[in-house]
Amino acid sequence: MVRLSGRSGARSARRPSGLRARPAPDRAFGVPERETPPDALGEERRKGPFSRVRSAVGGLSVAGQVFLLQVVIVLLLVVAAVVALVLQVRYDTRQEARNRSVAVAEAFANAPGTREALDDPDPTAVLQPRAEAAREATGVDFIVVMNTDGIRYTHPKPDRIGKQFVGTLEPALAGKVVVEEITGTIGPLVQAVVPIKDPDGKVVGLVSAGITTDTVGGTADRQLPLVLIAAAVALALSTAGTALVSKRLLRQTHGLGPHEMTRMYEHHDAVLHAVREGVIIVGGEGKLLLANDEAQRLLDLPEDAEGRRVLDLGLAPDTAELLDSGRMATDEVHLVADRLLAVNQRPTHLRGRLTGSVATLRDSTELRALSGRAEEARERLNMLYDAGVGIGTSLDVTRTAEELAELAVPRFADFATVDLFDVVLGGGQPEAVTLLRRTACSGVRKDVPLYPVGEQIRFVDSSPQARALSDGHAVIEPRLEAAPGWRAQDPERSAQVVDFGIHSLIAVPLRAGSLVLGVVSFWRSRKAEAFDADEVALAEELVARAAVSIDNARRYTREHSMAVTLQRSLLPRSLPEQNALDIAYRYLPAQAGVGGDWFDVLPLSGARVALVVGDVVGHGLLAAATMGRLRTAVHNFSALDLPPDELLALLDELVARIDQDEAAEGDSAPVTGATCLYAIYDPVARRCTIARAGHPPPALIRPDGTVEFPDVPAGPPLGLGGLPFETAELELAEDSRLVLYTDGLVEDREHDIDEGLDLLRAALTRAGPSPEETCQEVLEARPPARPSDDIALLVARTRALGPAQVAEWDVPADPAAVARVRSAVTRTLDEWGLEELSFTTELILSELATNAIRYGGDPIRVRMLRDRTLICEVFDSSNTSPHLRYAAMTDEGGRGLFLVAQLTERWGTRYLPGGKVIWAEQPLP
Repeated sequence: MVRLSGRSGARSARRPSGLRARPAPDRAFGVPERETPPDALGEERRKGPFSRVRSAVGGLSVAGQVFLLQVVIVLLLVVAAVVALVLQVRYDTRQEARNRSVAVAEAFANAPGTREALDDPDPTAVLQPRAEAAREATGVDFIVVMNTDGIRYTHPKPDRIGKQFVGTLEPALAGKVVVEEITGTIGPLVQAVVPIKDPDGKVVGLVSAGITTDTVGGTADRQLPLVLIAAAVALALSTAGTALVSKRLLRQTHGLGPHEMTRMYEHHDAVLHAVREGVIIVGGEGKLLLANDEAQRLLDLPEDAEGRRVLDLGLAPDTAELLDSGRMATDEVHLVADRLLAVNQRPTHLRGRLTGSVATLRDSTELRALSGRAEEARERLNMLYDAGVGIGTSLDVTRTAEELAELAVPRFADFATVDLFDVVLGGGQPEAVTLLRRTACSGVRKDVPLYPVGEQIRFVDSSPQARALSDGHAVIEPRLEAAPGWRAQDPERSAQVVDFGIHSLIAVPLRAGSLVLGVVSFWRSRKAEAFDADEVALAEELVARAAVSIDNARRYTREHSMAVTLQRSLLPRSLPEQNALDIAYRYLPAQAGVGGDWFDVLPLSGARVALVVGDVVGHGLLAAATMGRLRTAVHNFSALDLPPDELLALLDELVARIDQDEAAEGDSAPVTGATCLYAIYDPVARRCTIARAGHPPPALIRPDGTVEFPDVPAGPPLGLGGLPFETAELELAEDSRLVLYTDGLVEDREHDIDEGLDLLRAALTRAGPSPEETCQEVLEARPPARPSDDIALLVARTRALGPAQVAEWDVPADPAAVARVRSAVTRTLDEWGLEELSFTTELILSELATNAIRYGGDPIRVRMLRDRTLICEVFDSSNTSPHLRYAAMTDEGGRGLFLVAQLTERWGTRYLPGGKVIWAEQPLP
């Protein structure tokens, strides 16, 4: 080791004996440009080739020799790999040929009919086509069948049939398999000979299959170019990599010779002592070997420090212990006099033995002061970042205000309060100065004497909060005890706040653009220093970020309230009165926003009831408004007494027209994903006709409690068009329960629809007999969290109109038959206790039956139903529709329907596949 003085400038160093001055290398791989003396030319010619090669290699630089060695090694490896791969490929190919020959020969020998063909008078006629087909299918060059004497029955070349087989047959005649490589009639080949045995094990014939040597070697020949190309690419890549490594080695040494390296060693003292960082080298015995000028200044070392133990230099105990121990240290801070020194130390090893340590010292006193301010700035940036991601996680005004107060405490203030205008909490926009309400309060203690959450506050004009609201800028009160304007707000409470220890305040208006939503107050008690101007700027930035989230929550609250109001006005507020079904329903809104799920119960003519459930995908005002339009359309279409499939077809056309109108306006998205299920239940026939447009299938609970999902054809969603809707007709026993629902009940982000249907089936199996119990059980089976989509659930238990409530008569196409119908009607009404309706009912049925006989077609039937009203129906097979009109004074007819309309509560026409029904309803007395 070279001994260096701590105070010398540039010192000489002992040059290593192995270093020699070298001329600059050339630009390729470090080959020196040397001139050969004339007298040496003859000497070089007298040397042998090996000597000349060794001389040439020895003349290369280290980088050049490394390059040459690696290229030779890579070339040898590539050649060895190519040779080994080619040999392996040829071996594997021949082995595959042997295996294939044996497999084909054995398969053909044991094939059905091969042994029997040997007994045929002409075995060649039977076996030659089979052998050729098998040869072409398996890819072998020949399949030869022969007798035990070796005479061929088959061969690819017909002129070879009947001649002696070339090969070894004795082992095969002994029952063994023979595989050999020979030169046959079609050239060098690999062939296998397999015996054909009868059931007793006797060899009755032989089969040989083989592949020629040309075919065997073809695979290797085809693979060899690819192998050679890959080897060439590998050689090129390896050579390029080796060249890059050699150039890098040459570049790192900079082509310096011993002379230049020696000169660098001679100057290292100057560099060592010129750096602005202390350097200390300590030997294995704890003695100081070297200390540069900066280290002597920082540690205030004596002049004779080098060579003495570091424990005897009068250093601070912790610093001396660290330097003496030689342990590893990274930026370890030590106090030396009035300086803070950052110490980095690493142990040194020689041949696996600890020989000492090297330590660097850096004065970090000023850096610590700067880092403290940087840490404070970083904390403020982190708080602003956390405000960006932590405030506004929900679209709730109150929760957003609470997040702002919780973020500020205790990182910025000891207490934080948020006061918002009352109208903002409801989603409105404050237009004038109104009362504020304390919306959020957070602090390091709970017993702070500030206004509590929920209390209405009117700030006086002199208070910091009022001034911030009026000026639109933050207001700071560094000393609250000396702020009369703040104390005038509430003298008694203000005194309590000061006594509590709160001494400084920043009031910041909560502004979103030009709109002022409220004011945020930051209070300080624990830290003795008052708020300063930098903290005011931070408070304004923090509140500005929170104001955007609060304003977004306010806007959402307003739109949500509007959408909820619209949705509630569009959904049925009560179910209509009817006797066909006992109905219960539930509607659960989504967790966020309002959706387009809806349902309805529509009484129809003939005591029938229509059930409808629909869903408009999406949330918000558009979904709610679209839902209202569809519900209104279903109301109007149901008044036409249309079958479910025809009603859905009209609804599909309506949605398509809505899409066209909105596409023309260009400001709305099309109605995609709207679904609907429409069902009509007839209590007289106890039949339910159902059609659906992309909607989940209904569930049916039989009276015995079994649950099933009827197979109702699933049509496309509304608005797609192009495909007709189909209906399914179910026969329902009385007390059956029909369950209609929207997709939010059976699927969400975590469960698919199949899993949801299984859960629904299990819940319906456990449900009680009433519709209310069924709804309750279905909803209780769901997870407790609010759904991500709206849920509409409709449960209808069927009832039936028994024979005692239905009267029906067939009417001949004879006007005289109307009198008999009137008599039967009168008797029926007397039995029902409705004698008061006899006159009007006879008049109604007489008019309707007479019109059917005169203008309709056979058959004609009259039916009367006693339900919540008295229903009279006349059926005929024609499709002509009667129209109500005003008859002139001179007209003999045309007044019948007018009288019917005046005597009934309502009347109409219902079309059936085989005709029409004209019906009329009268209220019961």
